[in-house]
Amino acid sequence: MRRLVLFLGVYVSWLLLVFPYDAKRVDAGLSAWDLQSVVLGVGVAAFCAIVVPRSVAEVFSFKLLNPLRWFWALVYVVVLTYEVFRANFNVAYIVIHPDLPIRPVVVAVRTGLKGAVARAVLANSITLTPGTFTLDLDENEGVLYVHWLAVEAEGEEEASKLIVSRFEPILKRVFE
Repeated sequence: MRRLVLFLGVYVSWLLLVFPYDAKRVDAGLSAWDLQSVVLGVGVAAFCAIVVPRSVAEVFSFKLLNPLRWFWALVYVVVLTYEVFRANFNVAYIVIHPDLPIRPVVVAVRTGLKGAVARAVLANSITLTPGTFTLDLDENEGVLYVHWLAVEAEGEEEASKLIVSRFEPILKRVFE
């Protein structure tokens, strides 16, 4: 069922991407899509539905149609954008500061996210935030190893609170 929803999602996306925005064509009474685009879209959607790993396909279920999840995804984009801008200013301050106050450390950060896709989104969000870079993920323990340019916490619990706590609650509402 998940693969069918994935197929339909990719197919609808394909049709929207190849929609001919030519007013003359529509005024002439021609159909919006030509047969070649429709058939190729079926092939691309089928290929994606077969090839995409199960962990990604599980995201494309009926849970995806829940408008509350879309709301939280939008909130997540806003929070991520804010954190990226804030971290950019922080890194800029570090770079232009005469003493160059960096303390690079690799910290272990524990996450409560269960799904592989949710963990991947969290790891990529940490990497997108300047000053932090996700190095590895221990699947069994739920621990991310993060390189932190200017460490602000000493223990794993404090580091987890500072790095993960801003993203994790929202990601739980989106993915779990």
